[in-house]
Amino acid sequence: MKKLIIIGVLITQYFSAQYTDITIVKEVKVKNKGVVVSAHPLASEAGARILKMGGNAYDAVVATQYALAVVYPQAGNIGGGGFLVGVKSNGEKFTVDYRETAPLKASRDMYLDKNGKANTDLSQNGRLAVGIPGSVAGFFATLKYCRLPMEKIIQPSIDLAEKGFAITEQEAEMLNRHRDAFKKHNKTAIAFVKDVPWKAGDILIQKELAETLKLIQKLGAKGFYEGRTAELLVAEMKRGNGIITMQDLKNYRVAERKALEFDYKGNHVVSMPLPSSGGLLLAQMLRMASFENLEHYQQNSAKAVQIMAEAERRAFADRAEYMGDPDFIQDKTNYLISDDYLKSRWKSFSFDHATPSSEVGKIIAQPKESTQTTHISVLDKDGNAASVTTTLNGYYGSKVVVSGAGFFLNNEMDDFSIKPGVPNMFGAVGGEANSIQPNKRMLSSMTPTILLKNGKPFMVVGTPGGTTIPTSVYQSVVDVIDFKLNANISVNSPKFHHQWLPEAVAFEKNFPETTISEMKKLGYKAERWNQIGRTEMILIDETGNIHAVADGRGDDSVAVE
Repeated sequence: MKKLIIIGVLITQYFSAQYTDITIVKEVKVKNKGVVVSAHPLASEAGARILKMGGNAYDAVVATQYALAVVYPQAGNIGGGGFLVGVKSNGEKFTVDYRETAPLKASRDMYLDKNGKANTDLSQNGRLAVGIPGSVAGFFATLKYCRLPMEKIIQPSIDLAEKGFAITEQEAEMLNRHRDAFKKHNKTAIAFVKDVPWKAGDILIQKELAETLKLIQKLGAKGFYEGRTAELLVAEMKRGNGIITMQDLKNYRVAERKALEFDYKGNHVVSMPLPSSGGLLLAQMLRMASFENLEHYQQNSAKAVQIMAEAERRAFADRAEYMGDPDFIQDKTNYLISDDYLKSRWKSFSFDHATPSSEVGKIIAQPKESTQTTHISVLDKDGNAASVTTTLNGYYGSKVVVSGAGFFLNNEMDDFSIKPGVPNMFGAVGGEANSIQPNKRMLSSMTPTILLKNGKPFMVVGTPGGTTIPTSVYQSVVDVIDFKLNANISVNSPKFHHQWLPEAVAFEKNFPETTISEMKKLGYKAERWNQIGRTEMILIDETGNIHAVADGRGDDSVAVE
């Protein structure tokens, strides 16, 4: 029995010359079928097509990522990086770290002016903001867990780029909003700019990107990191102040790391270790909150939010001081998630008042800005699970498209501490642990996560949103395990976020006013945000029933095998 909740249909044939049949499916209840949840219906369908061809969850998640690079260019990418957390049906757990790295010519003070002041424009926009892309290498590193050859996995994305697809209203608005930035940072014509504004239903064709994908299909990873595409990328660097070289691209390596694992109330959590701060923050926040028996409260009640926000405050203070690329720093993960440390951290908590952030770290004024990454959750009919979060960092990354190759480049260098104590574009403060060094991976907030119950996948979850990622995943876990909510309510309920600095707690615009008022009486500062995250969740019960939900905040969609 399959339940579908569907919105927004443009009527034509799916396999027409152009992809104009775009069906957004927000919720599916199914059994003995594979499911894919992503930020775009055509990308989810690409993953589902691969499942139908005999691929497993890892084939599907790679196909979905390639497709997102075409249909969701603000965050889907081959010019960025990401993290994959996988749990195979036999219980094997693995991660793939294809986070971008700093070029060989990068240096600690590369974004400081002659007076030592940080120039965040250089770290956020244009060619100097670009880290060495890791996505394509990550897709090939995932291939050993796949069933199908890359030539088949990549084909749906080639078709989408070559034939074109109808953009949605949200996508048209995004392209129009960034038009001036695209023109400023690109010296040649790009597919994303036209003479008149974009509107829903317009066809976006990306011939150059199709040719780039064909080179990858034909030559493998070398089709991106060497030869024509690499030469075009380096030529793009030379059009501005970029520093990535052919040697940087050829030397890029994926890191396969031991998953961060811990237990939470009878469930086994599998998440991403450093250089993602997400898994570590999730472990800290869940364990600190458990000291106050969250299950006794209601979702988004004042006491529940206070407990959770105070756990977020303390975890993010630790993020700034301790977290970075584990290949360059002393990895203190075990210490930071130990009961003794977390109990000492929690001693200052009181239901009577907000804990001043100055008590858990040094106050530094900082801005609040938004972000865009993208998440994919996949489960196949055999029980293999994949949770992937990938990004260009900001919307459309550096705003630079590689001329002749057709893809956006990231602005991930901004995720380093460009000057210790100076916040990045998402307001996150960093210290020496995350300072810039050649070949170093920048700290991330991405939190792809899989929960197991009795050794089998119970939840596959993740979200975009910069520093709001770990707090949104945290709320998702608590919603389901402590508050006993279903996937739909958890995903679409209003979220909140606190990250130590700034002092204020951010609440989505539809968050309960009574809770905010009670929090203010306790000394909390509050801010209203239009949106926090876009969670993609799959829940599997003990009898194998699958409940997959795509976030209602965007064009996110579920596809079934």
